[in-house]
Amino acid sequence: MTEETIQLELDDSGLAPGIPAPAHPRDQVQDVPYRPVEFRDDDLPTALERCSAWLRQAQEWLGEPLDVLAIHLDYDDRQGSPYYDVKLLCNEEDLAGVPIAIRNKK
Repeated sequence: MTEETIQLELDDSGLAPGIPAPAHPRDQVQDVPYRPVEFRDDDLPTALERCSAWLRQAQEWLGEPLDVLAIHLDYDDRQGSPYYDVKLLCNEEDLAGVPIAIRNKK
């Protein structure tokens, strides 16, 4: 059996340069493990809508369904912080663009 190597182009945080970034300034892709993608807002439906919009964009970019391992909902009741914190725990290989690199290699 031969092992194939795939070259990935990644930014300093280990993400593929073409992956869509969450649109709102409060939202972010966090560090490993499971690359949480975070959406924070005082209004839960708004946070979920931004989460959904980003997920659709990321899947369109990836060309296949994004592997979401879990969805985590938390809250932050500190003064000045957005109350709701929605996190998608994503497969880091998908966020690094591995499926794209594999398709491009063929």
